[in-house]
Amino acid sequence: MTKIEVVEGDITDIQVDAIVNAANSSLLGGGGVDGAIHRAGGPAILAECRQLRATVLPDGLPRGDAVATTAGKLRARWVIHTVGPVYSRTEDLSHVLRSAYTRSLEVADELGARTVAFPLISAGVYGWPADDAVRQAVGAVRSANTAVEHVTFVAFGSAMARLLRSEVGPS
Repeated sequence: MTKIEVVEGDITDIQVDAIVNAANSSLLGGGGVDGAIHRAGGPAILAECRQLRATVLPDGLPRGDAVATTAGKLRARWVIHTVGPVYSRTEDLSHVLRSAYTRSLEVADELGARTVAFPLISAGVYGWPADDAVRQAVGAVRSANTAVEHVTFVAFGSAMARLLRSEVGPS
């Protein structure tokens, strides 16, 4: 069973096998977590993302899917890029959000990663309500069939950390 913990901080400072990037489908950087990872990791991440776009992902990374690159200068070995859905009041996209987590764990398994750090996917500029984003994230990780031994949810701010800890429960 995968151990889950919550920390408050900056995902680019976490030492794990792989960190997950809440990317946009272009894979070419952006704001929020995506921009922070690209800035901290340096040009090697962007170079690999461009190579992916030029070869196997010419139309970009689909929502709910995941792909890995180097982590560049980060403390992790790999960055797993995933695209969450933009929140919709009219369409239930929770299966796509959950897929972003489970596909990330599948990619981690393919890499041989045993420790993975996640941000809260889609809960920033993509507008997913925080309480449901937390339920979807923790539920997806708990139900995943994965060899990953330790998942760290990295909360940006104390309010998000409290929400995550209340969902994860005692360690």
